[in-house]
Amino acid sequence: MQHVFKVLLLFSTLLLFSSHLAQAQYIDENEYDLTGDNLLFRKEMSGSGIIHNNGWGVEFRMGRNKTYFKKNMFEANLIEMRNSKEIKSINPFFTNTRSYYYGKLNAVYMLRTGIGQQRMLNRKPYYGGVELRLFYSGGISAGFAKPVYLHIIELDEGSYRYITITERYDPENHFPDNIYGRASFLKGFDELGFYPGLYAKAGLNVDFGTLNQRPKIIEAGIAFDAFAKGIPMMAFSDPNQFFLTLYISFGIGKRYD
Repeated sequence: MQHVFKVLLLFSTLLLFSSHLAQAQYIDENEYDLTGDNLLFRKEMSGSGIIHNNGWGVEFRMGRNKTYFKKNMFEANLIEMRNSKEIKSINPFFTNTRSYYYGKLNAVYMLRTGIGQQRMLNRKPYYGGVELRLFYSGGISAGFAKPVYLHIIELDEGSYRYITITERYDPENHFPDNIYGRASFLKGFDELGFYPGLYAKAGLNVDFGTLNQRPKIIEAGIAFDAFAKGIPMMAFSDPNQFFLTLYISFGIGKRYD
């Protein structure tokens, strides 16, 4: 995951550098001709997949042009948030065991909903190319913590044979030698913990689609989530109250009136 973080950082830096080059093409919005190939579509929607330095996610956006160079938008993100201390483990003393993350108390997910604005840095040339936009957004971040359940090995006193039972991970009683593996992913959703918070995002949006009505988007940016109280993620660490992530997203969209 450290390599992913470095790639994200490098890519974000290159894109932000490109935005400064694009400033040379900046045209005053009052001078822009909205005819022919430059027709302005007032509305836009898009869907994207997100890769960030602590997991993955998906995003949906709806936007409406305020002017040619400014767009107001609504967005919703659902992302997984992992802890950097997570290390995949397996019990070497038994066969057919399942991998798990030792010490992981909860799987954490965040639902972000907010508003923001994009500002165009350059228009796409008539022969193709890319269109660059700076953006910022912010709003409500709802954190959800799903307890981790594991298959635990026990000795059946009646038959003197090893059996497995499913229990919520307990660092006081569950250890590498008696953990058989992770339980079903669906186990624990009825015990979700809720953590309210806020988030802010900023970055660079790149449209490289050949058709103005069908944008293809790469976005690189930074996001910050803050919660009213810490979210417990690992048994041997303090709860996490603040999350800073770098991300890249890839998506497609539609522009229309």
